[in-house]
Amino acid sequence: MQHIVKATSERLDRLRRARAVLVVAEGHSFTHAAHRAGFKSGDSIAQLVARFNQHGLAALDIASGRGRRLTYDSTARTRILQKVQSLPNRGQDGTAAWSLPTLQRSLRAEGGGLERLGATTIKEVLYQAGYSYQRTRSWCPTGTALHKRKQGVVTVTDPNLEEKNAASSERTP
Repeated sequence: MQHIVKATSERLDRLRRARAVLVVAEGHSFTHAAHRAGFKSGDSIAQLVARFNQHGLAALDIASGRGRRLTYDSTARTRILQKVQSLPNRGQDGTAAWSLPTLQRSLRAEGGGLERLGATTIKEVLYQAGYSYQRTRSWCPTGTALHKRKQGVVTVTDPNLEEKNAASSERTP
């Protein structure tokens, strides 16, 4: 346990749980251990210690079933991506390119479990799929651009896309 607490490469949540168990092992109260480890209540420490007594070091990991469940499954995400890849109906959608509000309106109108779909969810699904928001207020795959030429509209791909993606680990606002 002391190795886990001193490890600099350990996950912060695991480190906090190990610290709390060590403080309780030193003979302090659950409330004191919660305060020292950065938890809000001693009750959570009591539950952690009970889990530790049953499962050992596995109790330091996040228990299965914890966290928020996905609201939209992979089929809903696939429907969002299919919609953004299709061209909007100018008469029905009133636009030539998808924006977040028009995409949201169109997906909600289709129904099928997407009636309460929010713009933030659409944005996250698109980012995860490699799309980025352009200055023209439309979405397109990262590293590609549509250029108007004499012979018509052509898709231009950035040859240094992989190199740029590897250099950047965070999204650009």
